[in-house]
Parts: sequence; structure tokens; C-alpha cells
Amino acid sequence: MSDMGYVQMAKVFNSLREPMLRSAIQALQLPSGSQGLDAGCGIGLQALLLAESVGPAGHVTGLDLSPEVLAHARDTVSEAGLLERVSFREGDVCQLPFADDTFDWAWSVDCVGYAPLEPLPLVKELARVVKTGGSVAILAWSSEKLLPGHPVLEARLRATTAGIAPFIEGEKPESHFLRALGWFRDAGLAEPTAHTFVGDSHAPLTDDLRSAFTALFDMRWPGVESELSQEDWAEYQRLCLPESPDSILGHPDYYAFFTYSKIQGMVR
Repeated sequence: MSDMGYVQMAKVFNSLREPMLRSAIQALQLPSGSQGLDAGCGIGLQALLLAESVGPAGHVTGLDLSPEVLAHARDTVSEAGLLERVSFREGDVCQLPFADDTFDWAWSVDCVGYAPLEPLPLVKELARVVKTGGSVAILAWSSEKLLPGHPVLEARLRATTAGIAPFIEGEKPESHFLRALGWFRDAGLAEPTAHTFVGDSHAPLTDDLRSAFTALFDMRWPGVESELSQEDWAEYQRLCLPESPDSILGHPDYYAFFTYSKIQGMVR
């Protein structure tokens, strides 16, 4: 995906993700006035929520590899009037451009823990830049129920190559995100914990939510036609294409949910 495609996708998905991410950030219990790192910050939407959590005396540093994406992040923060509380740095999560013990905490959503990067070195790198007693937290998409009333079709979609992504068939089980407690223990982090947060929506959907769910279908199950039977592919098109008169998003009883899971540990 191009940088511009990513930027547009992040904006479209925000109506789905923001309420759930607010809950996840609240659960972090970040100290007021603390200094933290948002690794893989994207267009800065989560950095705003983090800055809100740490208060006016706190500071959030967002890091991303793409200068184009960071330009949008700076615009996002400028529009919110928070340039004094949020700054951005171009850099790679594999080799963070910060000294040891720089931050009070580090957070990464939809970045650390995703294939093809080996997760353990990334968790160790996050821990390196956090002070003793500080926290490291990573979040990733962990499940969804998007096609109510069609569990067989949804199960078959989830079993496709795209459906199990970012996990890759044939990978060792320890590389799956839901085994990240082991990564935290191996990285020397204390008291690793896991918690799952739910985002959900139901009919009638706003235009923003309809657009977000349409984009989500495309993101979760791209290129699945070759792995489905003709009947399943036809049913997918009938239910999931926005131009279909039978689009499931228009059903008066539509309800869907998805989850993000957070793994958190303390630096010692």
C-alpha cells in the first residue's frame, strides 16, 4: 500500500477504532505529566489520545518510518492545537533513534508484533528506551465477527491466507501475536499481562461507519476468490460489495464487533 493509500485508510478506519483505542489507553493508566513513545505512530491519531491521557504537562513522541505519513501526523496535531505536547521523529522501530532510558513508557499499535519482522528484538528495543519501572505495551487486531448470520462463510474467509494475516501459514506458533506474553518474558519485562478490548457497531450505520466496514472487508479478505468455492465467492460479493442491493451493511439488524489485544509489561 502506498503512503497516500495508508493515510486515507487510517482516516476511514478511525470511526471504528477510536472508541476502542480510547479504552485501551485508559487501561494503561499513564502517569500524568509522563513522557512516552508512540512507535509506528502513523498519522498521529493515537498520539492525540495519548497526549490527552498524560495531560498538559506530559509529552508524546511519535515515530514512523515514512516522512509523508509524518507530515500528515504533524497536520493532525497542529489542527488539534497540541504541537507543544506532541512531536514526531522519523525512524525505524527496529533501531529506535533514542538513548536508553529516554521515556516513561512506550506504546505501539498495529506495528510491533506484525510479520514479517521478528517480534522479540522489537520488544527488547522498546524496553531499551524506557526507564526502569516504566511500561511497554503493544496492541494488534485479534479477532472479528463481521458477517452476522453467515458463520460458515465467515469461517471460510478467516481460514484463507488473507484471513489469517499477519500470521503466515507454516510459521511457528510462538510467532503469533496472541503468544506475545512469551515475547515479553523473553525480553526481560516483568509482570506481563494481556487484555482484549472490543469495538462494536450496529444498525443503523452512519455513512462513515458504512465506509469503514466496506474498507474493512477489503482489508481483511483481499484476493480470496481463488481460495473460495464459486458459491462462497458469489455469496461474499452479494453480502460485502457496497453496490450490492443485498449488502449486509444495509440490514436493519446488522451488528458486528472486532477486538484488539494489548500485551503490557514493566521494565526492570
